[in-house]
Amino acid sequence: MNWLSSLLGNLNYGTIWFLMLLESTVIPVPSELVVSPAAYHAAGGNLDIFLVILFATIGADCGATINYVAGYYLGRPIIYRFANSKWGHACLLNQKKVEKSEKYFYDHGMVATITGRLIPGIRHLISIPAGLAKMNYWKFLLYTTLGAGVWNCILAALGWYLHSFVDEDHLVEKINEYGEYIKIFIVGLVAVAVLYFVVKYFMKRNAR
Repeated sequence: MNWLSSLLGNLNYGTIWFLMLLESTVIPVPSELVVSPAAYHAAGGNLDIFLVILFATIGADCGATINYVAGYYLGRPIIYRFANSKWGHACLLNQKKVEKSEKYFYDHGMVATITGRLIPGIRHLISIPAGLAKMNYWKFLLYTTLGAGVWNCILAALGWYLHSFVDEDHLVEKINEYGEYIKIFIVGLVAVAVLYFVVKYFMKRNAR
């Protein structure tokens, strides 16, 4: 994808918005290679870090809305048909991944729209089951903004931090290295949060 490489190599607020929109649909654009490099350049004075996070989050909201609308209006059979098509496979998508995101959504309820934005493999698909479930759009948008905003802040902090000791030629390598640690930490954090809400729910139910 030469066009994608070109956009990743020329990050500005417009390309950040566009790439994050794609990342939140079904196009395989790694958010780590959008937000963190943009924050890296912001640390060098070429961009504004707050605008990087803002445009990245707005882009994520727009992409998530596309998935939400697709789920809401097209329904499960058409979504599955696309996931199993050659176009779906070209986007690294399949029915199993969609079913995994659905299970996560139905197991954890509306809060999954926030926490799901932080989990690899779930992040860009969690909007589809929200649409299939006819979740209220404004609640969906609020939760998506919170989840995407937190994730973008984490990625921006990584890029800003790396600017202090990593040269640009080794930036992608370091982002991938640190990104793995962040993913493990986030998954653990989300697991603890989910466990907390589950325990709290059962304690309330027993109290009644």
